[in-house]
Amino acid sequence: MSYIRNLESQALQAKISAPADSDGNFLLAAWKNPQLDLAQHVVYRNEHGFILLNRYPYSNGHLLVALGQARARLMDYSATQRAHFWSLVDLASALVDVALKPQGMNIGVNEGSAGGAGLPQHAHAHIVARWNGDTNFMSTVAGARVIPESLDSVAEQFKIALNEAKKRVG
Repeated sequence: MSYIRNLESQALQAKISAPADSDGNFLLAAWKNPQLDLAQHVVYRNEHGFILLNRYPYSNGHLLVALGQARARLMDYSATQRAHFWSLVDLASALVDVALKPQGMNIGVNEGSAGGAGLPQHAHAHIVARWNGDTNFMSTVAGARVIPESLDSVAEQFKIALNEAKKRVG
């Protein structure tokens, strides 16, 4: 329960400290506040975008990838920006592979509310580590997700794996 309270406190703090022009967009707020990267669980950032842990993960190590500029759809970005986006997705998938060694991954982009996007004003990718049998009775029967590690612990694993992941993607 303290984990949930901590998440709620972090969400409230993010809203309080979000820039006035972030319009409720937690990704834009995180992008504009690199000094909060540790608290926001940003595991990598460059001049184009960043990779961060999802606060409400589907599984352990669930990452989000976004560019710094908010656009609703991937096609709203230039070809160069999309190339930067997919380079970050490559790095994020390598990070998951090196740090967590999953048996598989889901990599996807949900565009628009109808497409399942929880933040339709800022296109982003989800990288979700998967293991055989990871969908269990808790999610099926109780509608609850079980995450075996804290976000802080997983963020540390990703930071340790970053150099190896960069080598893999060139």
